[in-house]
Amino acid sequence: MTATLAAPQTNWLLLVLRLRTFVALILVLAYFSVMAPNFLTAANAVIVSKHVALNALLAIGMTFVIITGGIDLSVGSIVGLCAMVAGWLVLNGVDTGLGYTIWFNTIEIVGITLAVGIGVGLVNGLLITRLNVAPFIATLGTLYIARGAALLSSGGRTFPNLGGSEEMGTASFPLIGTGTLFGLPVMVWLMIGVALGAHYISRRTPLGRHIYAVGGNERGAALSGVKVDRVKLFVYAFSGFCAALVGVIIASQLQAAHPATGETFELNAIAAAVLGGTSMSGGRGRIFGTIIGAFVIGILSDGLIMMGVSSFWQTVIKGVVIVLAVVIDQAQSRLQARVALAQEASANR
Repeated sequence: MTATLAAPQTNWLLLVLRLRTFVALILVLAYFSVMAPNFLTAANAVIVSKHVALNALLAIGMTFVIITGGIDLSVGSIVGLCAMVAGWLVLNGVDTGLGYTIWFNTIEIVGITLAVGIGVGLVNGLLITRLNVAPFIATLGTLYIARGAALLSSGGRTFPNLGGSEEMGTASFPLIGTGTLFGLPVMVWLMIGVALGAHYISRRTPLGRHIYAVGGNERGAALSGVKVDRVKLFVYAFSGFCAALVGVIIASQLQAAHPATGETFELNAIAAAVLGGTSMSGGRGRIFGTIIGAFVIGILSDGLIMMGVSSFWQTVIKGVVIVLAVVIDQAQSRLQARVALAQEASANR
């Protein structure tokens, strides 16, 4: 009789744990709608959506990395480096040293900047796969390298006045961060596009299945024919791509680029991914769960600002959120294991 009663309770608890991100989203929305009267205004909704889009883009790339059992601490620095690359190209072009300068239009600038981000991601992947450097150490190293390169590019100064010009074909550059399309900011559409693409890869392609296989059991995946090194190279390159896109958006939005751009962004990305159900031990995670996690982090940050909470306490609260998300994830894993054992025992009777 006890086992019969316990099973439904366990199933309900497991369901609540799986839906924890939605529960957290509802709770923060309800709390700030009461505590911050202007929180639910249309103007604030637009601001929140922009912040969420940036965090979600980083978190999407981070999700793939964490699913494989890795971590990418360099994304914030890649954001800063790529913002400076975009700023440099808009302002200065490329001096050939032969008496003339090559100027690029907006599409070319975006393409070059994304290539830089992908390149840094590939460096991370090569350090991890070819030189067997632990992901934490490899990406910590590139964090410093990318940030140092960003500082060296301008001597620590800001690249201002990135409004572009018609003559150079860069007048449309600010629209990436400030433009709207069908009533939504362009950056939100970019986030939606990347999210849909990542979801398709993760759920509809062999590459997606291989990403989960590597995180679930890397040795088993290798024995079954999965090209583990290629999978890891892809996820780190994709993470670099997402970070570079965020760098372009921020430089466009502010019409300025500063080498400190993106500092601590990796914390928000990790928090959104973990809160969205991505397991730090690898093998489990969903893109749409990460998007919901990004909404929770974004709403939490903006709500605390509107309530006048200091940035120091905001950092503390984000740290608590990450720890709680990991603790709940571990609880879910243990409960799922218990349910699986109970079902196996029941089937063997």
